[in-house]
Amino acid sequence: MTGTQSRKVYGVKGAPYAFLLPATALFVLFFALPIGYAVWLSFRKVHVSGLGLGSGARTEVWAGFANYTDAFQDSELLHGALRVLGYGCIVVPVMLGLALLFALMLDSDKVRFTPFTRLAIFLPYAIPGVVAALMWGFLYLPDVSPIYFVLDRLGLPQPDLLDGGPLYLALSNIAVWGGTGFNMIVIYTSLRSIPAEVYEAAKLDGATPLQTAWRIKIPMVAPSLVLTFFFSIIATLQVFNEPTTLKPLTNSVNTSWSPLMKVYQDAFHRGDIYAAAAEATLIALATLVLSFGFLRAANRRNKQDDSQGAAG
Repeated sequence: MTGTQSRKVYGVKGAPYAFLLPATALFVLFFALPIGYAVWLSFRKVHVSGLGLGSGARTEVWAGFANYTDAFQDSELLHGALRVLGYGCIVVPVMLGLALLFALMLDSDKVRFTPFTRLAIFLPYAIPGVVAALMWGFLYLPDVSPIYFVLDRLGLPQPDLLDGGPLYLALSNIAVWGGTGFNMIVIYTSLRSIPAEVYEAAKLDGATPLQTAWRIKIPMVAPSLVLTFFFSIIATLQVFNEPTTLKPLTNSVNTSWSPLMKVYQDAFHRGDIYAAAAEATLIALATLVLSFGFLRAANRRNKQDDSQGAAG
């Protein structure tokens, strides 16, 4: 092989790496390095000498796992995690249930104006989370909300949605309203990829639309349901915009209502970036464990189903 031919072969083999280089560089600069720096900070702390005045009085030293120990013993962080758990138990099943229902309805032959309906369901997802939280927050305020005005005129009870237990429903409503459209598009796209021959065979066997949806459509879009559930878990554990935006409107949302709000409070209000880095690392690890644990359980279930199908 001549030198020219070898350079051509090398150039062809190296082309994929050249295409990957920009994305890899951005990933390293804006994702990997910040994560590595946060992990590094989580093992550090500030040592104060004397009164902490003058140059050299405050130095950064190695702290080991002290920041992680403090994070595990922090009751505010634990209570925030429990609140997010309750919030997620409402958001995830309701949001995915509505997304699946809307996708099945749009996939039906009897639905009219499908493009408009699909866009209308998806449109809330295009609204920024802060804007959506502000909009719903004012709808929750009795003094300015048209909903409370109508309830007052009808003589119906006017619940305080920004206090106590209803607060979870108010926050969950914002997340469900904004995220259902995205998950619906994912599931609907998977439904449209099912071959038409499958539906024709079901009709020949006398299956009703409900039976077709339950026994054919839902099992065949199971990978999309797993994917949307995976994304929903990550989004739930990282909830920040909704409670932060509603905080000025109610006293029921404190500065550490969610774990990420606690991280923000420690980093930018208390000025303890080392404790905040440890807390952020723990949140990331929890997200990783829960997400991959769910994916592993889903893959094991799929393998069992495949093996049973092969045996049958």
